[in-house]
Amino acid sequence: MDRFPADKPTLRLTNTLSRQKEDFVPEDPANVRMYVCGPTVYDYAHIGNARPVVVFDVLYRLLRHLYGAEHVKYVRNITDVDDKINARAAAEGISIRELTEKTAAQFHADMRALGALDPDIEPRATEHIGEMKELIETLVEKGHAYVAEDHVLFDVGSMEDYGKLSGRSLEDMQAGARVEVAPYKKGPMDFVLWKPSAGNEPGWPSPCSIERSGRPGWHIECSAMAGKHLGKTFDIHGGGVDLVFPHHENEVAQSRCSHDAPLMAHYWLHNGFLQVEGEKMSKSLGNFVTVHELLETQKIGGRAWDGRTIRLVLLMTQYRQPLDFTEKSLQEADRLLDRWAELIAANESECGPANDLPVEVVEALCDDLNTPRAIAALHGFAREGRQGDALAVRRLAASLAFLGFETEAMLTRAAKGEEAKQADPELAIRVEGRIADRLAARAARNWAEADRIRDELAGEGIVLKDYKDGDTGEIRTSWEVKR
Repeated sequence: MDRFPADKPTLRLTNTLSRQKEDFVPEDPANVRMYVCGPTVYDYAHIGNARPVVVFDVLYRLLRHLYGAEHVKYVRNITDVDDKINARAAAEGISIRELTEKTAAQFHADMRALGALDPDIEPRATEHIGEMKELIETLVEKGHAYVAEDHVLFDVGSMEDYGKLSGRSLEDMQAGARVEVAPYKKGPMDFVLWKPSAGNEPGWPSPCSIERSGRPGWHIECSAMAGKHLGKTFDIHGGGVDLVFPHHENEVAQSRCSHDAPLMAHYWLHNGFLQVEGEKMSKSLGNFVTVHELLETQKIGGRAWDGRTIRLVLLMTQYRQPLDFTEKSLQEADRLLDRWAELIAANESECGPANDLPVEVVEALCDDLNTPRAIAALHGFAREGRQGDALAVRRLAASLAFLGFETEAMLTRAAKGEEAKQADPELAIRVEGRIADRLAARAARNWAEADRIRDELAGEGIVLKDYKDGDTGEIRTSWEVKR
Protein backbone atom coordinates (compact mmCIF):
# COMPACT_ATOMS: atom_id res chain seq x y z
CA MET A 1 0.00 0.00 0.00
CA ASP A 2 1.34 3.44 -0.93
CA ARG A 3 1.57 5.43 2.30
CA PHE A 4 2.56 8.64 0.49
CA PRO A 5 -0.41 9.41 -1.81
CA ALA A 6 -0.49 12.51 -3.99
CA ASP A 7 -4.02 13.41 -2.88
CA LYS A 8 -4.06 15.42 0.31
CA PRO A 9 -6.95 15.66 2.80
CA THR A 10 -8.86 18.86 3.38
CA LEU A 11 -7.49 21.07 6.12
CA ARG A 12 -10.14 21.86 8.73
CA LEU A 13 -9.61 24.48 11.42
CA THR A 14 -11.68 25.69 14.36
CA ASN A 15 -12.42 29.34 13.68
CA THR A 16 -12.88 31.50 16.78
CA LEU A 17 -14.88 33.93 14.65
CA SER A 18 -17.56 31.37 13.74
CA ARG A 19 -17.10 29.01 16.74
CA GLN A 20 -17.07 26.14 14.25
CA LYS A 21 -14.61 23.79 12.60
CA GLU A 22 -14.44 24.84 8.95
CA ASP A 23 -12.79 23.75 5.74
CA PHE A 24 -9.81 26.02 5.12
CA VAL A 25 -10.22 27.82 1.80
CA PRO A 26 -7.52 30.48 1.24
CA GLU A 27 -8.28 33.69 -0.61
CA ASP A 28 -5.51 32.79 -3.07
CA PRO A 29 -3.97 29.27 -2.97
CA ALA A 30 -0.87 30.74 -4.58
CA ASN A 31 -0.48 33.23 -1.72
CA VAL A 32 -1.58 31.74 1.61
CA ARG A 33 -1.05 34.32 4.38
CA MET A 34 -0.82 33.92 8.15
CA TYR A 35 -0.12 36.44 10.91
CA VAL A 36 0.72 35.46 14.50
CA CYS A 37 1.26 37.85 17.40
CA GLY A 38 4.89 37.69 18.50
CA PRO A 39 6.78 38.64 21.66
CA THR A 40 7.09 41.89 23.54
CA VAL A 41 10.85 41.86 23.95
CA TYR A 42 11.67 42.93 27.51
CA ASP A 43 12.49 39.56 29.18
CA TYR A 44 13.01 35.87 28.47
CA ALA A 45 10.03 34.13 26.90
CA HIS A 46 8.16 31.92 29.35
CA ILE A 47 6.80 28.50 28.48
CA GLY A 48 3.33 29.95 27.86
CA ASN A 49 4.84 32.25 25.21
CA ALA A 50 6.43 29.23 23.57
CA ARG A 51 3.18 27.33 23.06
CA PRO A 52 1.79 29.50 20.21
CA VAL A 53 5.23 29.62 18.58
CA VAL A 54 5.36 25.80 18.42
CA VAL A 55 1.67 25.39 17.54
CA PHE A 56 1.75 27.82 14.63
CA ASP A 57 5.12 26.49 13.54
CA VAL A 58 3.38 23.14 12.95
CA LEU A 59 0.58 24.89 11.04
CA TYR A 60 3.17 26.78 8.97
CA ARG A 61 4.89 23.50 8.09
CA LEU A 62 1.53 21.96 7.17
CA LEU A 63 0.52 24.89 4.96
CA ARG A 64 3.87 24.68 3.17
CA HIS A 65 3.29 20.96 2.64
CA LEU A 66 -0.22 21.47 1.28
CA TYR A 67 0.36 24.57 -0.89
CA GLY A 68 4.12 24.67 -1.48
CA ALA A 69 6.66 26.66 0.53
CA GLU A 70 6.85 29.39 -2.12
CA HIS A 71 3.09 29.99 -1.81
CA VAL A 72 2.93 30.57 1.97
CA LYS A 73 3.78 33.79 3.81
CA TYR A 74 4.09 33.69 7.59
CA VAL A 75 4.42 36.97 9.50
CA ARG A 76 5.18 37.09 13.23
CA ASN A 77 5.87 40.50 14.70
CA ILE A 78 8.16 41.81 17.41
CA THR A 79 6.76 44.45 19.77
CA ASP A 80 9.70 46.68 20.66
CA VAL A 81 7.84 49.72 22.01
CA ASP A 82 5.86 49.17 25.20
CA ASP A 83 5.62 50.48 28.75
CA LYS A 84 7.14 47.24 30.13
CA ILE A 85 10.13 47.72 27.84
CA ASN A 86 10.56 51.29 29.04
CA ALA A 87 10.45 50.23 32.70
CA ARG A 88 12.89 47.33 32.26
CA ALA A 89 15.39 49.43 30.31
CA ALA A 90 15.31 52.09 33.02
CA ALA A 91 15.74 49.46 35.73
CA GLU A 92 18.78 47.95 33.98
CA GLY A 93 20.25 51.33 33.10
CA ILE A 94 20.50 50.56 29.38
CA SER A 95 18.92 52.02 26.27
CA ILE A 96 15.59 50.71 25.01
CA ARG A 97 17.23 49.63 21.75
CA GLU A 98 19.94 47.73 23.62
CA LEU A 99 17.33 45.92 25.72
CA THR A 100 15.12 44.99 22.78
CA GLU A 101 18.02 43.80 20.63
CA LYS A 102 19.34 41.62 23.46
CA THR A 103 15.94 40.19 24.34
CA ALA A 104 14.95 39.55 20.71
CA ALA A 105 18.19 37.59 20.23
CA GLN A 106 17.39 35.55 23.36
CA PHE A 107 13.91 34.83 22.02
CA HIS A 108 15.26 33.68 18.65
CA ALA A 109 17.82 31.38 20.26
CA ASP A 110 15.23 29.80 22.58
CA MET A 111 12.64 29.24 19.84
CA ARG A 112 15.21 27.71 17.49
CA ALA A 113 16.20 25.35 20.30
CA LEU A 114 12.55 24.24 20.29
CA GLY A 115 12.82 23.44 16.59
CA ALA A 116 10.70 26.38 15.40
CA LEU A 117 11.29 27.72 11.91
CA ASP A 118 11.81 31.44 11.47
CA PRO A 119 8.80 33.27 10.01
CA ASP A 120 9.08 34.60 6.47
CA ILE A 121 8.78 38.17 7.76
CA GLU A 122 9.39 39.42 11.29
CA PRO A 123 8.40 43.11 11.39
CA ARG A 124 9.33 45.34 14.31
CA ALA A 125 6.82 47.82 15.64
CA THR A 126 9.31 50.69 15.70
CA GLU A 127 9.95 50.23 11.98
CA HIS A 128 6.25 50.73 11.16
CA ILE A 129 5.42 53.97 12.95
CA GLY A 130 4.57 55.64 9.63
CA GLU A 131 2.03 52.95 8.78
CA MET A 132 0.48 53.24 12.24
CA LYS A 133 0.09 57.00 11.95
CA GLU A 134 -1.48 56.67 8.51
CA LEU A 135 -3.94 54.11 9.85
CA ILE A 136 -4.82 56.34 12.81
CA GLU A 137 -5.45 59.36 10.60
CA THR A 138 -7.69 57.28 8.33
CA LEU A 139 -9.75 56.17 11.33
CA VAL A 140 -10.16 59.78 12.47
CA GLU A 141 -11.18 60.91 8.97
CA LYS A 142 -13.82 58.16 8.79
CA GLY A 143 -15.29 59.02 12.18
CA HIS A 144 -14.06 55.93 14.00
CA ALA A 145 -11.47 57.71 16.16
CA TYR A 146 -11.05 61.09 17.81
CA VAL A 147 -8.36 63.33 19.30
CA ALA A 148 -8.55 64.25 22.99
CA GLU A 149 -5.83 65.83 25.16
CA ASP A 150 -2.96 64.72 22.89
CA HIS A 151 -4.38 61.19 22.70
CA VAL A 152 -6.08 59.51 19.77
CA LEU A 153 -8.75 56.99 20.78
CA PHE A 154 -10.85 54.49 18.87
CA ASP A 155 -14.58 55.20 19.22
CA VAL A 156 -16.01 51.76 20.03
CA GLY A 157 -19.56 53.08 19.71
CA SER A 158 -18.94 53.83 16.02
CA MET A 159 -18.72 50.11 15.16
CA GLU A 160 -22.04 48.28 15.24
CA ASP A 161 -20.71 44.74 15.66
CA TYR A 162 -17.75 45.41 17.95
CA GLY A 163 -17.33 42.28 20.08
CA LYS A 164 -18.16 39.78 17.34
CA LEU A 165 -14.83 37.94 17.60
CA SER A 166 -14.98 37.42 21.37
CA GLY A 167 -18.75 36.90 21.32
CA ARG A 168 -19.39 39.52 23.98
CA SER A 169 -21.92 42.32 24.09
CA LEU A 170 -20.71 45.82 24.84
CA GLU A 171 -22.51 45.67 28.19
CA ASP A 172 -20.73 42.43 29.14
CA MET A 173 -17.37 43.87 28.14
CA GLN A 174 -17.93 46.99 30.19
CA ALA A 175 -18.91 44.93 33.23
CA GLY A 176 -15.96 42.56 33.05
CA ALA A 177 -13.15 44.70 31.76
CA ARG A 178 -10.61 46.76 33.61
CA VAL A 179 -10.86 50.00 31.64
CA GLU A 180 -8.94 53.19 32.11
CA VAL A 181 -11.13 55.91 33.53
CA ALA A 182 -10.28 59.16 31.76
CA PRO A 183 -12.44 62.29 31.45
CA TYR A 184 -11.49 62.76 27.79
CA LYS A 185 -12.92 59.39 26.67
CA LYS A 186 -16.32 59.43 24.94
CA GLY A 187 -17.09 55.89 26.06
CA PRO A 188 -15.61 53.66 28.76
CA MET A 189 -14.52 50.99 26.23
CA ASP A 190 -12.75 53.43 23.88
CA PHE A 191 -9.10 52.43 23.59
CA VAL A 192 -5.87 54.27 22.87
CA LEU A 193 -4.42 54.38 19.38
CA TRP A 194 -1.78 56.98 20.20
CA LYS A 195 -0.64 58.56 23.46
CA PRO A 196 1.76 61.34 24.47
CA SER A 197 5.28 60.50 25.62
CA ALA A 198 7.01 61.88 28.68
CA GLY A 199 10.54 63.21 28.42
CA ASN A 200 12.28 59.90 29.15
CA GLU A 201 9.96 57.76 27.01
CA PRO A 202 10.42 56.96 23.31
CA GLY A 203 8.44 59.26 21.09
CA TRP A 204 7.77 60.18 17.48
CA PRO A 205 6.04 63.13 15.78
CA SER A 206 2.34 62.59 16.41
CA PRO A 207 -0.45 62.16 13.85
CA CYS A 208 -3.54 64.36 13.51
CA SER A 209 -1.59 67.63 14.00
CA ILE A 210 -0.89 66.88 17.66
CA GLU A 211 2.12 69.00 18.58
CA ARG A 212 3.42 66.82 21.42
CA SER A 213 5.46 63.74 20.47
CA GLY A 214 3.98 60.39 21.32
CA ARG A 215 3.97 56.65 20.75
CA PRO A 216 1.46 54.05 19.52
CA GLY A 217 -0.93 51.94 21.53
CA TRP A 218 -0.39 48.20 21.51
CA HIS A 219 -3.33 47.19 19.32
CA ILE A 220 -2.61 49.53 16.42
CA GLU A 221 0.84 47.99 15.97
CA CYS A 222 -0.43 44.60 14.76
CA SER A 223 -3.10 46.13 12.51
CA ALA A 224 -0.46 48.23 10.77
CA MET A 225 2.11 45.45 10.41
CA ALA A 226 -0.40 42.83 9.26
CA GLY A 227 -1.91 45.27 6.76
CA LYS A 228 1.43 46.22 5.26
CA HIS A 229 2.77 42.71 4.83
CA LEU A 230 -0.38 40.67 4.20
CA GLY A 231 -2.97 43.11 2.85
CA LYS A 232 -6.32 44.46 4.00
CA THR A 233 -7.68 40.93 4.46
CA PHE A 234 -5.71 37.71 4.76
CA ASP A 235 -6.25 34.06 5.61
CA ILE A 236 -5.22 33.19 9.19
CA HIS A 237 -4.58 35.19 12.35
CA GLY A 238 -3.26 33.24 15.33
CA GLY A 239 -2.30 33.71 18.95
CA GLY A 240 -3.05 32.63 22.50
CA VAL A 241 -6.63 32.53 23.77
CA ASP A 242 -5.73 35.33 26.21
CA LEU A 243 -5.42 37.69 23.22
CA VAL A 244 -8.98 37.26 21.94
CA PHE A 245 -10.10 40.20 24.04
CA PRO A 246 -9.15 42.95 23.99
CA HIS A 247 -6.12 42.70 21.67
CA HIS A 248 -7.54 40.77 18.73
CA GLU A 249 -10.98 42.31 19.10
CA ASN A 250 -9.38 45.74 18.83
CA GLU A 251 -7.22 44.68 15.88
CA VAL A 252 -10.39 43.66 14.06
CA ALA A 253 -12.04 46.99 14.84
CA GLN A 254 -9.09 49.09 13.66
CA SER A 255 -8.45 47.10 10.49
CA ARG A 256 -12.04 46.69 9.36
CA CYS A 257 -13.02 50.29 10.03
CA SER A 258 -9.94 51.75 8.35
CA HIS A 259 -10.23 49.53 5.25
CA ASP A 260 -14.06 49.41 5.07
CA ALA A 261 -13.70 45.62 5.02
CA PRO A 262 -16.10 42.97 6.37
CA LEU A 263 -13.16 40.97 7.73
CA MET A 264 -9.57 41.34 8.83
CA ALA A 265 -8.72 37.61 8.73
CA HIS A 266 -10.96 34.79 7.53
CA TYR A 267 -9.81 32.30 10.18
CA TRP A 268 -8.90 33.14 13.77
CA LEU A 269 -7.03 30.41 15.67
CA HIS A 270 -6.26 30.49 19.38
CA ASN A 271 -4.28 28.03 21.48
CA GLY A 272 -5.46 27.21 25.01
CA PHE A 273 -4.01 28.30 28.33
CA LEU A 274 -0.92 26.68 29.82
CA GLN A 275 -0.57 25.77 33.49
CA VAL A 276 2.46 24.49 35.40
CA GLU A 277 1.87 21.50 37.71
CA GLY A 278 -1.87 22.17 37.75
CA GLU A 279 -1.70 25.84 38.67
CA LYS A 280 -1.71 29.09 36.76
CA MET A 281 1.86 30.17 36.11
CA SER A 282 2.78 32.99 38.47
CA LYS A 283 5.95 34.45 39.91
CA SER A 284 4.25 34.67 43.30
CA LEU A 285 3.63 30.90 43.25
CA GLY A 286 7.22 30.20 42.27
CA ASN A 287 6.16 28.23 39.18
CA PHE A 288 7.01 30.86 36.57
CA VAL A 289 9.23 29.05 34.07
CA THR A 290 11.08 30.52 31.10
CA VAL A 291 12.26 28.51 28.14
CA HIS A 292 15.80 29.66 28.87
CA GLU A 293 15.60 28.21 32.40
CA LEU A 294 14.38 24.87 31.06
CA LEU A 295 17.20 24.76 28.52
CA GLU A 296 20.03 26.00 30.73
CA THR A 297 19.23 25.41 34.42
CA GLN A 298 17.99 22.73 36.81
CA LYS A 299 14.76 24.47 37.76
CA ILE A 300 12.54 21.47 36.91
CA GLY A 301 13.57 17.90 37.62
CA GLY A 302 17.10 18.78 38.67
CA ARG A 303 18.37 18.96 35.10
CA ALA A 304 18.42 21.01 31.92
CA TRP A 305 16.06 19.75 29.19
CA ASP A 306 16.60 19.35 25.49
CA GLY A 307 14.60 21.79 23.38
CA ARG A 308 12.95 19.00 21.38
CA THR A 309 11.72 17.44 24.63
CA ILE A 310 10.00 20.72 25.50
CA ARG A 311 8.57 20.86 21.97
CA LEU A 312 7.09 17.38 22.26
CA VAL A 313 5.41 18.25 25.58
CA LEU A 314 3.78 21.25 23.88
CA LEU A 315 2.48 19.02 21.06
CA MET A 316 1.19 16.12 23.16
CA THR A 317 -1.99 18.13 23.91
CA GLN A 318 -4.24 19.39 21.08
CA TYR A 319 -3.57 23.09 20.68
CA ARG A 320 -7.02 24.36 21.63
CA GLN A 321 -7.09 22.46 24.93
CA PRO A 322 -5.57 23.62 28.24
CA LEU A 323 -2.07 22.21 28.75
CA ASP A 324 -0.61 21.22 32.11
CA PHE A 325 3.18 21.50 31.83
CA THR A 326 4.70 19.15 34.41
CA GLU A 327 7.94 17.44 35.31
CA LYS A 328 6.20 14.14 34.60
CA SER A 329 5.28 15.24 31.06
CA LEU A 330 8.90 16.29 30.43
CA GLN A 331 10.13 12.90 31.62
CA GLU A 332 7.60 11.08 29.44
CA ALA A 333 8.52 13.11 26.36
CA ASP A 334 12.23 12.66 27.03
CA ARG A 335 11.96 8.88 27.28
CA LEU A 336 9.81 8.73 24.18
CA LEU A 337 12.27 10.73 22.10
CA ASP A 338 15.15 8.61 23.40
CA ARG A 339 13.43 5.41 22.28
CA TRP A 340 12.57 6.83 18.87
CA ALA A 341 16.09 8.19 18.47
CA GLU A 342 17.63 4.79 19.28
CA LEU A 343 15.35 3.09 16.74
CA ILE A 344 16.20 5.61 14.02
CA ALA A 345 19.93 5.36 14.78
CA ALA A 346 19.79 1.57 14.56
CA ASN A 347 18.16 1.89 11.12
CA GLU A 348 20.00 5.00 9.92
CA SER A 349 20.48 3.64 6.39
CA GLU A 350 16.68 3.44 6.01
CA CYS A 351 16.06 7.03 7.11
CA GLY A 352 17.05 9.09 4.12
CA PRO A 353 15.25 12.31 3.14
CA ALA A 354 11.52 11.83 2.55
CA ASN A 355 9.59 14.44 0.59
CA ASP A 356 6.20 12.97 1.44
CA LEU A 357 4.49 12.28 4.71
CA PRO A 358 2.53 9.24 5.82
CA VAL A 359 -1.14 9.79 5.16
CA GLU A 360 -1.98 9.05 8.83
CA VAL A 361 0.06 12.04 9.99
CA VAL A 362 -1.24 14.40 7.31
CA GLU A 363 -4.85 13.45 8.07
CA ALA A 364 -4.30 13.97 11.80
CA LEU A 365 -2.82 17.43 11.33
CA CYS A 366 -5.48 18.41 8.80
CA ASP A 367 -8.05 17.66 11.50
CA ASP A 368 -7.57 20.96 13.34
CA LEU A 369 -3.89 20.22 14.09
CA ASN A 370 -4.66 17.04 16.03
CA THR A 371 -1.09 16.46 17.20
CA PRO A 372 -2.02 13.77 19.78
CA ARG A 373 -3.49 11.73 16.92
CA ALA A 374 -0.33 12.31 14.87
CA ILE A 375 1.83 11.19 17.79
CA ALA A 376 -0.33 8.06 18.12
CA ALA A 377 0.54 7.29 14.49
CA LEU A 378 4.23 7.67 15.38
CA HIS A 379 3.80 5.08 18.14
CA GLY A 380 2.42 2.71 15.53
CA PHE A 381 5.36 3.25 13.17
CA ALA A 382 7.80 2.66 16.05
CA ARG A 383 6.03 -0.54 17.06
CA GLU A 384 6.20 -1.84 13.48
CA GLY A 385 9.83 -0.72 13.20
CA ARG A 386 10.83 -2.73 16.27
CA GLN A 387 9.29 -5.75 14.59
CA GLY A 388 11.67 -5.34 11.66
CA ASP A 389 9.63 -3.16 9.28
CA ALA A 390 12.26 -0.85 7.75
CA LEU A 391 9.62 1.21 5.91
CA ALA A 392 7.90 1.93 9.22
CA VAL A 393 11.16 3.37 10.59
CA ARG A 394 11.39 5.61 7.52
CA ARG A 395 7.83 6.75 8.12
CA LEU A 396 8.70 7.48 11.74
CA ALA A 397 11.77 9.51 10.80
CA ALA A 398 9.92 11.42 8.06
CA SER A 399 7.03 12.25 10.36
CA LEU A 400 9.31 13.37 13.17
CA ALA A 401 11.31 15.58 10.81
CA PHE A 402 8.14 17.23 9.57
CA LEU A 403 6.98 17.88 13.15
CA GLY A 404 10.27 19.62 13.97
CA PHE A 405 12.34 16.66 15.18
CA GLU A 406 14.86 16.48 12.34
CA THR A 407 16.62 13.17 11.71
CA GLU A 408 20.01 14.78 12.32
CA ALA A 409 18.85 16.00 15.74
CA MET A 410 17.47 12.55 16.56
CA LEU A 411 20.75 10.88 15.56
CA THR A 412 22.67 13.36 17.71
CA ARG A 413 20.36 12.57 20.60
CA ALA A 414 20.96 8.83 20.18
CA ALA A 415 24.72 9.37 20.00
CA LYS A 416 24.71 11.35 23.25
CA GLY A 417 22.76 8.61 24.96
CA GLU A 418 25.24 6.00 23.77
CA GLU A 419 28.18 8.15 24.90
CA ALA A 420 26.67 8.39 28.39
CA LYS A 421 26.39 4.60 28.60
CA GLN A 422 29.93 4.11 27.33
CA ALA A 423 31.28 6.61 29.88
CA ASP A 424 30.62 4.08 32.67
CA PRO A 425 29.64 0.75 31.08
CA GLU A 426 30.10 -1.22 34.29
CA LEU A 427 27.63 1.02 36.12
CA ALA A 428 25.09 0.63 33.31
CA ILE A 429 25.45 -3.17 33.34
CA ARG A 430 25.07 -3.34 37.13
CA VAL A 431 22.05 -1.01 37.24
CA GLU A 432 20.28 -2.81 34.41
CA GLY A 433 20.88 -6.08 36.27
CA ARG A 434 19.38 -4.71 39.46
CA ILE A 435 16.40 -3.40 37.49
CA ALA A 436 15.88 -6.91 36.09
CA ASP A 437 16.00 -8.29 39.64
CA ARG A 438 13.44 -5.72 40.76
CA LEU A 439 11.11 -6.50 37.88
CA ALA A 440 11.36 -10.20 38.74
CA ALA A 441 10.50 -9.41 42.36
CA ARG A 442 7.49 -7.37 41.25
CA ALA A 443 6.35 -10.19 38.98
CA ALA A 444 6.52 -12.52 42.00
CA ARG A 445 4.58 -9.90 44.03
CA ASN A 446 7.54 -9.63 46.37
CA TRP A 447 6.99 -5.94 46.96
CA ALA A 448 9.39 -5.72 49.90
CA GLU A 449 12.31 -6.97 47.80
CA ALA A 450 11.38 -4.68 44.92
CA ASP A 451 11.31 -1.69 47.29
CA ARG A 452 14.61 -2.74 48.86
CA ILE A 453 16.35 -2.76 45.47
CA ARG A 454 14.88 0.62 44.60
CA ASP A 455 15.99 2.13 47.93
CA GLU A 456 19.44 0.56 47.63
CA LEU A 457 19.99 2.20 44.25
CA ALA A 458 18.55 5.50 45.50
CA GLY A 459 21.18 5.47 48.23
CA GLU A 460 23.79 5.39 45.47
CA GLY A 461 22.19 8.37 43.74
CA ILE A 462 20.43 6.28 41.09
CA VAL A 463 16.75 7.14 40.66
CA LEU A 464 14.38 4.63 39.05
CA LYS A 465 11.21 5.70 37.26
CA ASP A 466 8.50 3.27 36.18
CA TYR A 467 6.44 4.13 33.11
CA LYS A 468 4.11 2.56 30.57
CA ASP A 469 5.71 2.09 27.15
CA GLY A 470 3.63 4.15 24.74
CA ASP A 471 4.38 1.73 21.91
CA THR A 472 3.70 -1.61 23.63
CA GLY A 473 1.75 -0.75 26.79
CA GLU A 474 4.28 -2.66 28.90
CA ILE A 475 5.59 -1.32 32.23
CA ARG A 476 9.25 -0.38 31.90
CA THR A 477 11.83 1.27 34.13
CA SER A 478 14.25 4.06 33.28
CA TRP A 479 17.05 5.33 35.47
CA GLU A 480 19.27 8.35 35.88
CA VAL A 481 22.12 9.37 38.15
CA LYS A 482 21.52 12.25 40.56
CA ARG A 483 24.52 13.06 42.71
